[in-house]
Amino acid sequence: MKKHIGLYFGTFNPIHVGHLAIANHIAEFSNVDEVWLVVTPHNPHKKKSSLLPDYDRLEMVHRATEDYIKLRPSDIEFSLSQPNYTTNTLAHLEEKYPNYSFSLIMGEDNLQSLPKWKNYEVILERYQLLVYPRVYKLKETSALANHDKVTHINAPIMEISSTFIRNTIKEGKNIRPLLPAAVWKYIDEMGFYL
Repeated sequence: MKKHIGLYFGTFNPIHVGHLAIANHIAEFSNVDEVWLVVTPHNPHKKKSSLLPDYDRLEMVHRATEDYIKLRPSDIEFSLSQPNYTTNTLAHLEEKYPNYSFSLIMGEDNLQSLPKWKNYEVILERYQLLVYPRVYKLKETSALANHDKVTHINAPIMEISSTFIRNTIKEGKNIRPLLPAAVWKYIDEMGFYL
């Protein structure tokens, strides 16, 4: 039987306790064997200038997940041409790991914007989507909400944003409870987001 991997994509700029809570919940309470936190070098929908260097974000994910056996950091997208699209990453992963099966982990907001993704029909046809809730109500439910490839995961609702964390650090406020201790230590040592 193929090992089943849940892919949780993100810039993780920085990774925070919300990301960890969702990833761990899915690793423990869904049908995946592991969750790979895929550090995205450059999201085509985000400004690159606000991102820390790729390897610093990967290092934070390593530090955040080192005590979780079912969570793994992944730099798989670092070697792909940029900007990259999820569909390319999935094709690359299938080629590299023929004995694994993959599902995508995403928030309800991403499910709603999925039709804007490159080759989203192929993604929907070939992969299970594990969708976690957001605290805010979307103006309308995604047309894909009841698609047979969509599984809604009753994960804890975590409304912590990396943007809020970056801004708060810049303001000199203490937000240590929102970050894994090892991640906070790294950010503090490196002087990130000041």
